[in-house]
Amino acid sequence: MQAADILKALVNIPSVVGTPNGAIVEWIRSYLDGLGITAHLFPGPEGDRANLFASIGPSDNAGYVLSGHMDVVPAHEAGWSSDPFTLRRDGEKLYGRGTTDMKGFLAATLAALPSLAASPLVRPIHLTFSYDEEAGCRGVPHLLARLPELCAAPLGAVIGEPSGMRPVLAHKGKAAARVTLRGRSGHSSRPDLGVNVVHAMASVLQAAVSKAHDLASGPFDQTFEPPYSSLQAGLIRGGQALNIIPDHCTLDVEARAISGINPATLLAPIRSAAEALQTSGICVEWEELSAYPALSLGCHTALANLLTELTGQEPLAAVSYGTEAGLFQAAGIDAIICGPGDIDRAHKPNEYILASELSACQTMIETLGKHCCA
Repeated sequence: MQAADILKALVNIPSVVGTPNGAIVEWIRSYLDGLGITAHLFPGPEGDRANLFASIGPSDNAGYVLSGHMDVVPAHEAGWSSDPFTLRRDGEKLYGRGTTDMKGFLAATLAALPSLAASPLVRPIHLTFSYDEEAGCRGVPHLLARLPELCAAPLGAVIGEPSGMRPVLAHKGKAAARVTLRGRSGHSSRPDLGVNVVHAMASVLQAAVSKAHDLASGPFDQTFEPPYSSLQAGLIRGGQALNIIPDHCTLDVEARAISGINPATLLAPIRSAAEALQTSGICVEWEELSAYPALSLGCHTALANLLTELTGQEPLAAVSYGTEAGLFQAAGIDAIICGPGDIDRAHKPNEYILASELSACQTMIETLGKHCCA
């Protein structure tokens, strides 16, 4: 199958983050089976979604990982010119949810497999396709935990997030959490008889705003844009009606940290502000939503040199978005970002990828296969 045909099949499966992914996993497993490649499926603790792993070549030798996620963000935005889960082609442009982020990489990888399978690989190429990356890389840690029993320690991992096929050496780490406050309801005419947790959340929100302001003062790492760690309160919910004292309120916050800083530590002031409310008769819950470390790969490492050779492009120092690459590096595997498409097209109506970008990615993977035969 051509990459565009594979992409059509993948886009037509609405594998939205946080939902069961059996349909896309089964399609890929069946495709691999047709090539004589065994897929290993590893369900996550959710029970209704799974990671997928496969090897081409001798898995007991050190080789390379091609990593991508099978989930996509929802497509509820206004402005789509066609069904986001039906691939539409207009000349070079292939439209649909996930074409760039990141089913294009999956399609190019799968299209390259017949060539790889027919090659006398000395070093293997592994596929690690994960679930719920868009919810904070929730699936891949479970797969990484199983990797030592599946293959020899890899020489490196290529994470195929959209980078215009330019290798990327670094990204920030991220941590996200939800604060939930529970108070006491009642009629708004008797505020003395209730505990208004929307009001109480104001001090937690102020702690987030204050920390965000402080982070803008440094420390700095000019590799990134912006060159400092950041924090934001992104979502707040509470109350039932204007004349009811709100007894429930949640606040979602996230921190993005430059290299060398644990993003979870940046959320500590928000958690402290929330827990201080417990003396006011408020029940406080703190839920970690997601976390992944920063990526920082040296520009003269073997993996960076290899991707420069494969793509013909000098590596980019860093990107602003996050990926699974930091988790691979934390697991002791050098990782680099390199994939087709442009991140500016992702998570938007009329997301698309170019056919030429798919072709360039497939060529890169097939060239990696030739490198693994030497």
